[in-house]
Amino acid sequence: MRKPRDFEAELKTLNHRASQLKQRKLVQLGELVIATGADGLPVEVLAGALLSAVESADATIKEGWRKRGVTFFQRGQRKVRGITPPNSGGEPARNGGAQSTADPDRA
Repeated sequence: MRKPRDFEAELKTLNHRASQLKQRKLVQLGELVIATGADGLPVEVLAGALLSAVESADATIKEGWRKRGVTFFQRGQRKVRGITPPNSGGEPARNGGAQSTADPDRA
C-alpha cells in the first residue's frame, strides 16, 4: 500500500523554494545596477529610466538596448576570462568599465 502524500509539506517546500528564487533575483538585480554603474544615479532617475524602458513600445529602441546589453555581458565575460576588451590597447578599463553618461547612444 502506498504512503499518502504530505501535501502540506510539499507546499511548504515549494513556497520556500519560490522565496529563495525571489531573493536571488533581487540580489542579481542589485548586482546588475552596481555593475552598470547605475548605482551612482539618484533613485528617482533610475526608477524613471526603468519605467520608460518598460513602457516603451518602440521595437527599434528596445533592440538597441538589447544589443548594448549583449555587448555589456560579453565584455564582462572577457574580463572574467582575462581577455582584454577590443580597442582597449591593453589598458585596464577606467571607472570599473562603466560608460560615460555623455554617450549619445544611451536612451
